[in-house]
Amino acid sequence: MDITILGIESSCDDTSAAVLRNNVLLSNVIASQAVHVKYGGVIPELASRAHQQNIIPVVDTALREAGIDASQLDAIAFTRGPGLVGSLLVGVSFTKGLSIARNIPMVEVNHLQGHILSHFIDLPDRALPHPGFPFLCLLVSGGHTQIVRVDSPLEMEIIGTTIDDAAGEAFDKCAKVMGLPYPGGPVIDRLAREGDPKAFRFAHPHVEGYDYSFSGLKTSFLYTLRDAVAADPDFIEKHKADLCASLQSTIIEILLDKLVRASKETGIRDIAIAGGVSANSGLRNGITEAGRRRGWRTFIPEFKFTTDNAAMIAMAGYYRYRQDEFATLDVSPVARLEEL
Repeated sequence: MDITILGIESSCDDTSAAVLRNNVLLSNVIASQAVHVKYGGVIPELASRAHQQNIIPVVDTALREAGIDASQLDAIAFTRGPGLVGSLLVGVSFTKGLSIARNIPMVEVNHLQGHILSHFIDLPDRALPHPGFPFLCLLVSGGHTQIVRVDSPLEMEIIGTTIDDAAGEAFDKCAKVMGLPYPGGPVIDRLAREGDPKAFRFAHPHVEGYDYSFSGLKTSFLYTLRDAVAADPDFIEKHKADLCASLQSTIIEILLDKLVRASKETGIRDIAIAGGVSANSGLRNGITEAGRRRGWRTFIPEFKFTTDNAAMIAMAGYYRYRQDEFATLDVSPVARLEEL
């Protein structure tokens, strides 16, 4: 029997709704918020207000594009966390209202697990490659950097995580120092293609196990700029491409070093990446090359599934629905991963 899921995502600054029938994507609508660009980062209050304005038209558009009515939904999957509480509250509250009005069960989803399970979405015109179980997923987003062992859609173990800054934060904070616009990661990626990745050397952390650290790299980058700009005020402008290329190369090397080690020690050779930073061309090329040399099967998400989107939430909700894991009306959003 077909299962039709409406997914709702509102964890940060993108309001998204999607419809899946089983694991086939019927629609995926995203409303982004340009208001944060001038502030150099997401302003939580502005984000939650924008979600309130966007969520009804976004859900309506997703249902119309999928060609279905709300009465045909088997469940509504929503992001419970982690994320900005005010933003999450909009999605959770809307889901509760629609659930009560149409008597549709609710399924709560861990946003990060949604990123991982985006690898199991298929498109109406073609099936996408899916990793086999178990697989390792390098999850890299603005606020999280993790290596996750995935034994099944509902069995995941974080075997490595950042102990301070995430990779996405390192990109954005270093970009801000260079005067680049927000979000900084895509801008660094573009400029890095024009620079020399060996022009500068920055600190590599020494952290036990599979855990990551990026605060030392960020500090090393800042000190390099401080000393260089003191001698030449135009240093950043003259060397912007090389700085971006060297920074990006260092971050990718740090990410892949731990991933290679995890693959060797676990014996797992199906390797995936997910999250916003998985759109980075250097990381995509790096993991592809590492897979070629090491005999991995590598899985790289389509660009539309790298950023926050409701398709991945619906996909995760589909697996929870099949196990009768439903949420109750007293569910509340949570900001931190540890609270889920």
